[in-house]
Amino acid sequence: MRSNGTAARRAMSLSSPRQAGIPFIMVTVLLDVLTFSLTIPVMPALVSQFAASEASAAWWMGAMIAAFSIMQFLFAPVLGALSDRFGRRPIILASIAGMAIDQLFMALAPGLIWLLVGRMAAGLTAANITAANAYIADISGPQDRARNFGKMGAAFGIGFITGPALGGLLAEVDLRLPFMVAAGLAALNFFYGLMVLPESLHPANRRPFRWARANPIGSLRALALHPAVLGLALSRACMVLAMGVMQMVWVLYTTKRFGWTELDNGLSLAAVGLTTVLVQGVLIDRIVKKLGEPRTALLGIGLEATAYAGYGAAGSSTAFAAFIPVHAMSGMSSPAIQSIVSRSVGADEQGSVQGAFASMQSLTFILAPLIGAELYENFTAAGATIAIPGMPFYFGAVMLVLSGLVAAWAMRRVPTPKQSEPVTEAA
Repeated sequence: MRSNGTAARRAMSLSSPRQAGIPFIMVTVLLDVLTFSLTIPVMPALVSQFAASEASAAWWMGAMIAAFSIMQFLFAPVLGALSDRFGRRPIILASIAGMAIDQLFMALAPGLIWLLVGRMAAGLTAANITAANAYIADISGPQDRARNFGKMGAAFGIGFITGPALGGLLAEVDLRLPFMVAAGLAALNFFYGLMVLPESLHPANRRPFRWARANPIGSLRALALHPAVLGLALSRACMVLAMGVMQMVWVLYTTKRFGWTELDNGLSLAAVGLTTVLVQGVLIDRIVKKLGEPRTALLGIGLEATAYAGYGAAGSSTAFAAFIPVHAMSGMSSPAIQSIVSRSVGADEQGSVQGAFASMQSLTFILAPLIGAELYENFTAAGATIAIPGMPFYFGAVMLVLSGLVAAWAMRRVPTPKQSEPVTEAA
């Protein structure tokens, strides 16, 4: 195979797209998250170097977080629609190359405006998750969809757990080093994909690019053509809203209520992440085979609602921590929902639908911190108008109950797939 060069790679694309494609997509998702999370412990310090005051630094940090999510909201459906037109491979590789350039750009950025531009470009390139999800949908049969989406979730979790720790260690050497390492990882990933990644979307399943479908508003409207997918997208938005509020208040809440230290919070969040990776990477296939995708999704949402309610009601540190394993088990819902969505639409729509899905989630992530801050200030913080310390978590539990009800409605409307197996031959 090595001696034949390009011909060998072509043969591999035709004969075994799953074997080559799935590991690469896992690596891509892992490096996407690593690239983002490596800079989490670094950005505040880097911004503070340029900002005139602490208040100014806080404003710029908020602007950069919002800019990242807004760019994902705008461009996730665009990249998804482009992948439906030109195939998954060129979109994935182009976005990875863009990621490498962007991280190098931020490593050399001389001021705040440049950093903001870099964060906007990072949000655009991170929107390649839509093409990655569509790739998994292309190459997965009914029996392994949930397992493959679970692997993606596990890769995401590993990246988010290890990224901040690695970024913190690198920053001890130099504040710009995490960006350099992220650029290098993305560049390696690009050349790796250039050599091994086969195309997953057959030419017969491609469709013309139309801006009316690719813009974020048009992509969300297009979901109305698939009531089940629209319902699951709304269900997922409720889940993301609950998660975003939780992430915003977790450290503030546990520090104020239980006196947790930075180490306590780090260990608790790592526990959630590691056990979720176990569920999505190892257990999801067994659970789906036993319960089926709809029941798995609803069980996961129910467990998450239970965990949030438990967090809010916990009167002690031990009681709060006891709900972490329950929370982690809820990770089974996301792969099951992604699998249902992927088999609810045609092969020529996977990119557009995944883009609309991601766009809605990005919009929700913009709103979640604002809602979380208001809930914490009015019900939990010292001098709160109405003292209900667990209100942010109760809010999350209510959102998850609503998510479950909407998901149950949507899954009753999932159509019978027009084709049992996706076409996986290379173009």
